[in-house]
Amino acid sequence: MSPEAKPITNDALLEVGGLGVDFDVGGRRISALRDAAFTLRRGETLALVGESGSGKSITALSVLQLLPYPTASHPPGSSIRFRGQELVGAGEDVLQTVRGNRIAMVFQEPMTSLNPLHTIEQQINEVLFLHKRLNPQAARTRTLELLTLVGLPQAEKRLDAYPHQLSGGQRQRVMIAMALANEPDILVADEPTTALDVTVQAQILKLLKELQQRLGMAILLITHDLTIVRKFADQVCVMTQGAIVEAGKVADVFAAPAHAYTRKLLAAEPKGKPSEARADAPVVLEAEAVKVWFPIKAGFFRRTIGHVKAVDGISISIRAGETLGVVGESGSGKSTLGYALLRLQRAEGRIAYAGRNLQGLTWADMRPLRREMQVVFQDPFSSLSPRLSVFQIIEEGLRVHGLGGSEAERRERVAGALREVGLDPASMDRYPHEFSGGQRQRIAIARAMVLEPRFVVLDEPTSALDMSVQAQIVDLLRDLQQKHGLAYLFISHDLRVVRALADRVLVMKDGRVVEEGAAKALFTAPQTDYTRALIAAAFDLAVTHEHAVRG
Repeated sequence: MSPEAKPITNDALLEVGGLGVDFDVGGRRISALRDAAFTLRRGETLALVGESGSGKSITALSVLQLLPYPTASHPPGSSIRFRGQELVGAGEDVLQTVRGNRIAMVFQEPMTSLNPLHTIEQQINEVLFLHKRLNPQAARTRTLELLTLVGLPQAEKRLDAYPHQLSGGQRQRVMIAMALANEPDILVADEPTTALDVTVQAQILKLLKELQQRLGMAILLITHDLTIVRKFADQVCVMTQGAIVEAGKVADVFAAPAHAYTRKLLAAEPKGKPSEARADAPVVLEAEAVKVWFPIKAGFFRRTIGHVKAVDGISISIRAGETLGVVGESGSGKSTLGYALLRLQRAEGRIAYAGRNLQGLTWADMRPLRREMQVVFQDPFSSLSPRLSVFQIIEEGLRVHGLGGSEAERRERVAGALREVGLDPASMDRYPHEFSGGQRQRIAIARAMVLEPRFVVLDEPTSALDMSVQAQIVDLLRDLQQKHGLAYLFISHDLRVVRALADRVLVMKDGRVVEEGAAKALFTAPQTDYTRALIAAAFDLAVTHEHAVRG
């Protein structure tokens, strides 16, 4: 299809019609996107929302004609018009004037999108050299303007920094600065806040809204989080299995969803109440004045000149059947505390499991206790070996601890663990890449539960998952806890999930506890400004469906 211009209808910047994407897999054509259609106007935010695999990101990449696989193509009838110019089938000369110039993109994970070998200044300058032909001094001045515009603190001092030297929120601000370098008409934001804390998430969304109003650009927002859509978008397209099943104004769609899938998404927020532990339940884990300090070394002789106080004098206790939620921003010390309690991180202070002091025990002494003290990590894809089958992954702990007898007996125990987490035992000989994100997390939970532990550290187990899958995992964890009387340390920055699962909550900041108490009391009447800020950031976005209906 040759590019041709047509008058812009009304104030439409982007008109998508009949858009499809097909892939060639093993000689078969598979449809990843079918007949997508929407219009994006100046100053408007349109959200594409749906679960993983629904076709959101492939739609966004199609807009920039950046299909990720060489076998991908658009079927006849697909149309993407930017300001009246057809992009499907357009030549590279046309696309180069659009990509990163008139339509810019902010990706989900800035750490993998930014070049780790180049400074922040070099990466933004590259955009300016390519599209604006600026000289080095003019580019430096413009880079400083952009970093200031996106609110990066001490912008001039950050020019020579590398991505790993910035926080997640700061890296995302750099990505936004790069995208805005050429003052685009459309900003495509692909899950721009998924990996961020609730407070940073709120800051980034506020920043995008302010920049949109100042620059008059349109935003195409890709997300699986309906709470963000409620707060941020004007229009919404709900996607599932490669198709848009419902579209309209956000207020209308959320108030009266017409499609069953939309109703399912709206009902997917983690719900329910934690299973209350008995007051006389035994204390499974107890810690007093736990400290994890990392030395800061400098000079030729690498002398210690200070310490990073990742965990600074924290005391806790957890009973059988109880969940202690640990919340706070990135860098607050949440995960370090969890690893210290498991003796996976060297720490000072008293740590006792079932009344036995763990400090001073050798690795050999700890080994029998490892079976009863398990961990479920944040990202199941990186924590499951891609070279092992599901059976081998779950069975490994049984072999290490000398459990299960013969291989046939171990297969039976693995099958039981898979049934318990809602997976088909017939799939145990498949590999992790053959499962969805939620299924992989269930496998990771089965790996921990097959050893029949008493204490489990859950380190952000739902943060990488869709909201509907989050709700399923929360229900599963609650059921397993009630069935086996498990004690959980639940680490998360998502306060909505914590509220649904935790009996008590510990709020951490800079390695210290700033507030602790019963979950219901803490969420209803927080005592510190920091806790109030966390709750406001989480639940300001999370307007309830009832509020949406009334509003």
